[in-house]
Amino acid sequence: MTLTKTRTAAASSLAAAGLLLTLAACSTPAATQPSSSAPASSASASASADARPCKGVKVIVDSASLDQAAADTSACVDVAEATLASEVLGKADVKIEGTAKYPTSFACRVNGVPAADFDIKHKGGTTREACDDKNTVSYWALWVKPAAGAWGYAQEGLDSLKLNPGESLELLYTVDNEPAAPAA
Repeated sequence: MTLTKTRTAAASSLAAAGLLLTLAACSTPAATQPSSSAPASSASASASADARPCKGVKVIVDSASLDQAAADTSACVDVAEATLASEVLGKADVKIEGTAKYPTSFACRVNGVPAADFDIKHKGGTTREACDDKNTVSYWALWVKPAAGAWGYAQEGLDSLKLNPGESLELLYTVDNEPAAPAA
């Protein structure tokens, strides 16, 4: 099954039961994380990061509805040519922990968020991220924005997606398909 078909199938199941597509980091969870998620306004990290010019690749991590500042960051990564997203994230010091099924393509934790013991509130109750590809209501979505374009959902994983100077990459935490896209 191709990556695009996997995402399409996952998006369909979200409409019925939820979506699984995770992108995240392998650092230890921050000690100051609260024990449950709280709804927050969408994409504050992306809105502030987009205001700054970047000749390389702009990297944005937005925990959105999780409201977990330990994950949020924005950086401009100096690249001179097409570079793998995983390498760009490494240069931005963004720590990724992959999922069990897709350890290098997707991620379940970014900079340790969400922690394994963190309650993620969703329409059906709460869940915890076990990085086992069974979480169908919340995930780190991967978005790409061309130098002179709009945000688009990435069609490849972190280990195959190549980014060019002037492009932006955002990891946006999504619960119950919200937020639906990064802020403009």
